[in-house]
Amino acid sequence: MSAVKAAATHIDWTKLSTSLGLKTETVAALSAFRKRNEEARRVLTDLKEQKTAVDFAHYRKVLKNQAVVDELEKSFKAFKPTSYDVQAQIKSIEAVEAKALERAKTTATKVESELADLQATLKNIENSRPIEELTVDDVLKSRPEIAEKVDGLLAKGKWDTKGYNDKFGYVTLF
Repeated sequence: MSAVKAAATHIDWTKLSTSLGLKTETVAALSAFRKRNEEARRVLTDLKEQKTAVDFAHYRKVLKNQAVVDELEKSFKAFKPTSYDVQAQIKSIEAVEAKALERAKTTATKVESELADLQATLKNIENSRPIEELTVDDVLKSRPEIAEKVDGLLAKGKWDTKGYNDKFGYVTLF
């Protein structure tokens, strides 16, 4: 745990918020966390510097009711601070962190795969022939379902494509 405390004291907050390319909301959340962390450390330091010993002899001299001082001294000596076992919470936090890390790795793998596919597609587009040089045979070779659809329309006696004349105008060859 002392290694964590040592690491936490050496965080370069400026570098953390600028070099990682974080979104503004994340930077704001980090800044708020940093302020809360610094305030908690300051309060802890102030509390550590306060004296914790109670001078009951002084109160016996000042107060007339000695029974109250005796009762307070007895309660003070009997007081045992409650300690909490936080291992269960730490384990659940570590489990959530492990799941988040696993999901992040899965997402990173998916993103890298999609990026590789997109780069291959871009390279294919850049290396392809211009559209002006394509022939009908080239299109039908790359997309055979178009040929099947046209053959199906011709078999049904449909020579027109719905919406073609609206979009491109009526063309006659004679």
